[in-house]
Amino acid sequence: MKPFGLLFLCFLVIPTAEIYLLIQIGQVIGAGWTIFGVVATAVIGAWLIKLQGILTFHRALDSARNGEAPAVELIEGLFLLIAAAFLITPGFVTDTLGFLCLVTKIRRALAGILLGRFIVHIKSKHGAQQSDTFDVRYKEIRDD
Repeated sequence: MKPFGLLFLCFLVIPTAEIYLLIQIGQVIGAGWTIFGVVATAVIGAWLIKLQGILTFHRALDSARNGEAPAVELIEGLFLLIAAAFLITPGFVTDTLGFLCLVTKIRRALAGILLGRFIVHIKSKHGAQQSDTFDVRYKEIRDD
């Protein structure tokens, strides 16, 4: 997406959707409950961000101690930062996007996609051929 299109989306479409949704929800459950819902999602979101941030930080430390680059954990940290920005922004659309970034499986999948795109970009930028070999160590993390 072009930068102008992204800015248009961020500064016009999302706030318009937020206002519309807040009005609609306010008409159904009342203004007080709507405000309570917005504040409650911000408070719960902040607590979850803190918890997920600490867990991600510890996984990054473990990776570094094992001699592995904590690339996925760093990208997960970026998504947690984005989630925090969404969750402190008043509204239900941004709260939904923020909570989706808090779901570990979604966040790891997004981090993997972003990391894969970065590797492809680096390979194409530095003229890597298909026959080039990259030695990558990884560990599977399960959410049991």
